[in-house]
Amino acid sequence: MSLLAKPRPQQRSDELRERALRRIPGGVNSNVRLTAPGIFFARGRGAWLWDVDGNDYVDYLLGQGPNFLGHAHPEVNAAIAHACERGMVYGAQHALEVEAAERLCAVLGWPEMVRIGLSGTEMVQAALRLVRATTGRRRFVRFEGHYHGWLDNVLLATVDGRSGPASAGQVADYLDDGLVLPWNDAEVLAALLAERGDEIAAVIMEPMMLNAGAIPPRAGYLERVRELCDAYGVVLVFDEVICGFRLALGGASEAFGVTPDLAVYGKAMAGGWPVAALAGRADLMDRFGTGEVSHAGTFNGSVMAAAAVVATLDVLTREPPYDRVEAHGSALISGLRELAAAHDLPLRIQGRPVAFHASFGDPGPVSDYRELQARDAGRYAQLARTLARHGVWVAGRGVWYVSAAHGQDELTAVLDRVESALTRERP
Repeated sequence: MSLLAKPRPQQRSDELRERALRRIPGGVNSNVRLTAPGIFFARGRGAWLWDVDGNDYVDYLLGQGPNFLGHAHPEVNAAIAHACERGMVYGAQHALEVEAAERLCAVLGWPEMVRIGLSGTEMVQAALRLVRATTGRRRFVRFEGHYHGWLDNVLLATVDGRSGPASAGQVADYLDDGLVLPWNDAEVLAALLAERGDEIAAVIMEPMMLNAGAIPPRAGYLERVRELCDAYGVVLVFDEVICGFRLALGGASEAFGVTPDLAVYGKAMAGGWPVAALAGRADLMDRFGTGEVSHAGTFNGSVMAAAAVVATLDVLTREPPYDRVEAHGSALISGLRELAAAHDLPLRIQGRPVAFHASFGDPGPVSDYRELQARDAGRYAQLARTLARHGVWVAGRGVWYVSAAHGQDELTAVLDRVESALTRERP
């Protein structure tokens, strides 16, 4: 740390980290957090976090995206608390889960049925099982840089154009059913389907690559993928765990004008609560209802989950925040670019105001994962650690999320703090 940097007390966080390391592997319960600064938080409200030592942070990580309404939204939390007064898990149906399903289908506009689960990882597996049962085919197409969960058949690392397991202990041949292609090139997909279309049950993708790089689809790309799937009898699955309800109230279908057959949702749909959903056409989804395809879970459709979904969608439909989020994100991007230029830093920012990606390297746009890998990820991770020391909480991998709770006060604070960080501790 630069001698000019004003230290922030971290004694309590350091003590908790020592305790955590004794009982929790790596001191964390998700490996995504292994490389994050060892800060322990006490509370969050709106767009702000406070750590156990009393330091405040303007938050653009938002729990990796779920807190689209901000932390501890009072209406959402009140609805959940009120619902839970009558019980939480019945081992049977309840009225609120029906309301949540109806509300999800109505807000999204295109699905006919929905199943509610706990995590995006879970619902991706439900989707893959469903498409295999429906088509009688085994394989699926997926894309470099797209994340579909941490399980053996989908967790993927791509280096120098070669894809394989991303973890020790992963069974390599479990990945064989996924045929990996570069994203944003429809003709590569067309060539594969022409050769092996009768083997392929589904094409699964993030309709905008937000887990890495905030890379939008090229003009006409999603439309062409839709045409190809229809031509070869392949089920099109959108993984909207990150972009659903964030890019638009109606998700990617509204944002890009292309409708999938199935889609997985999570994060922004439930105000920070651990809820996910698989939505889609009735002729596909009803195979769960007949018992032909198994999908189960003790906590699926719980009172907490259903209440969180209904309350969040109530807020998003009654007071749509999208224009405000767009304005804030646009001003933030502009301000960050100005600061980077003033400090002669090659900081590239790309994406949408609601979710964008920052990295070091060539200022030109990135259109696929291989171009993204050419960026200096290590330098950006160092910048994220520097920003944390100055009260800005962001992801070390470059994604910035904007919430409905961000306003002028947060914009002023973040730009002042970034300016301080760049002045005192040039990354």
